Amino acid sequence: MKLATFRANGQDKVGVVHTDDTKLFDLAAAAGRNGGNPAFGSMLALIDAGEGALDAARKVFDKHGSDASLSVSVAGADVLAPVPEPRQCRDGMSFPLHILQAPRGQLKLAARAKNDMAELARLDAEPLGELPEVYRRQPIYYITNRFSVRGTNTTVKWPRYSKVMDYELEFGIITKNKGANISAAKAKDHIFGYTIFNDFSARDAQRLEMEGRLGPAKGKSFDGGNVLGPWIVTPDEIGDPTKLKMECRVNGKVRSSSTSEGMLFSFEEIIAHVTKDETLMPGEFIGSGTVGNGCGLELGWYLEHNDEIELEVEKIGVLKNKVVRQDV
Repeated sequence: MKLATFRANGQDKVGVVHTDDTKLFDLAAAAGRNGGNPAFGSMLALIDAGEGALDAARKVFDKHGSDASLSVSVAGADVLAPVPEPRQCRDGMSFPLHILQAPRGQLKLAARAKNDMAELARLDAEPLGELPEVYRRQPIYYITNRFSVRGTNTTVKWPRYSKVMDYELEFGIITKNKGANISAAKAKDHIFGYTIFNDFSARDAQRLEMEGRLGPAKGKSFDGGNVLGPWIVTPDEIGDPTKLKMECRVNGKVRSSSTSEGMLFSFEEIIAHVTKDETLMPGEFIGSGTVGNGCGLELGWYLEHNDEIELEVEKIGVLKNKVVRQDV
């Protein structure tokens, strides 16, 4: 099942995505014909209500899905982030090629800022080297701003303190079932579904702050910079999450093509690591990290004012956004 959060008549609603991703079925309105269901009040309410609520959603859709009055067009709807305010946002570093190429991209960015062509040439000629052992030892992630989440078709305002804006091609999970010290073997019980993540990044700000060796802050956290969507797809429709085709297009032209294969740790293993003496809450987002060659930092090709970005992940959908400078 594909589940979306959308806005209609001034209210946020939870909908089932159907008819080849072109329609949104209003769960609360349909359930209201038989007394209502509080689990359909929001995506977090649906997640909190457990498997019974998902079963109820399926039954309501099976019963009323053919009623055209209960669905709206995706094209004409205001589709929000599937969880507009996640209970937590964590993003990982799971793909080896990105882990190796991103630091070199930052060094090349610094060389370009100094117009140091010799240094650029040296970096281009330098082998990537070996993956640092820490990335194989345990999952690596950071916590980002859960209040800056936006959805598909939104315009991302370029932070005024940055001159170098970038996209990141990722996907991730929304969690369910509160728990701590969860084993990897049982972690599937804590995956509500999958969605796409565009981790917009102010690369020049990130480059400076990462010299402090603490983690990204203003390079990642600015209003509207964490984009999720277009909806959540439940695990039964995803199948194997390590075999998904992934692509980024900018202004209709392909920038990156890859797959979700090759994560150093599965989402189940990441959950096991996160929950060591720490409670995982339902409705959290955990990102995969950027797929190899999945951002401009690796390719040396950054975003411009008015660029339109599409991230597509097989079996999930297409996440669309536009970036605009605020100082033009």
